[in-house]
Amino acid sequence: MQKTRLSNKGQIVIPKAVRALHGWKAGLEFVIESVGDHITLNPIKPYKETKIEEVMGCIGYEGPKKSLQDMEAAIAKGAKENV
Repeated sequence: MQKTRLSNKGQIVIPKAVRALHGWKAGLEFVIESVGDHITLNPIKPYKETKIEEVMGCIGYEGPKKSLQDMEAAIAKGAKENV
């Protein structure tokens, strides 16, 4: 078990050995949860960077452009059909 100290600015240093063990690098963001009399730090795992070519296939529509009103009408129609 390692110790650390809360600074007067409210900062806590995570010891280097712990950061290395988990592969945490500078700039990593965490979610902090208060649990009873202690806290948990859970790293926010960044999404893998993607290229536009990798996701273009999920679009799939090749017809004429639709207006916002057309899209909203289609969503409303689909919602009514699924009730």
